[in-house]
Amino acid sequence: MNFPTAPLDVADAPPAHGAMVGCIVERLREDILTRKFAPGARLVENDLTLRFAVSRGPVREALRRLAAEGLIVHLPNRGAVVRSLRRREIQELFEIRIELESLAARLAADADDVERRARFDSVIQPIFSEEARRGHAFVEENSVFHDAIVTLADNAYLRELCQRFQLPLLVAHAAGGFTPEVIDRSVREHRALALAIQARDRVAATAAVRVHLEHATALALAGASD
Repeated sequence: MNFPTAPLDVADAPPAHGAMVGCIVERLREDILTRKFAPGARLVENDLTLRFAVSRGPVREALRRLAAEGLIVHLPNRGAVVRSLRRREIQELFEIRIELESLAARLAADADDVERRARFDSVIQPIFSEEARRGHAFVEENSVFHDAIVTLADNAYLRELCQRFQLPLLVAHAAGGFTPEVIDRSVREHRALALAIQARDRVAATAAVRVHLEHATALALAGASD
């Protein structure tokens, strides 16, 4: 099987040494989540050392961290490859994610802590902006919004489980279908979910998160292989 090679961009140069690995991780994660590096793309060490103007050490450490996040895998004779999920894997992960985030939405709606609710209101303000969203900006807004719900839910074990079930990778598989229309619909769904949580309506919050994630499931499955 031949894997595509991630495109080389020599314009990206990291900052000072102390932030080097973190910078590389951040840029590569962004490229994966916005499908600049699509599932199945190879991340070639030589290309990355040229792109970031660094030695192999920081590149290898960055790839190790991305592998720990589940975004890439190391294959024999292929090296680092953006992880590609099959249809069944996507379906099963979304089934779990829907249940976890439904619980998070209910707990968030029930939350009584005034300070935590105020922080939630502040953090999610960008979802009410009427500015057009594109590419990484929407992926980042989406990530912050879903994390804000789990934070308001305030259940450490739930947060750990949500982190384990490959949310970034699922977003990467869905991102290929992020047309302006899909993004606009997702933003409207985020608003409906947020308003239900702010109104302390656990039933509406549960329904809103299920509708939203069922649409996300369909989007991710549309481009998946068997």
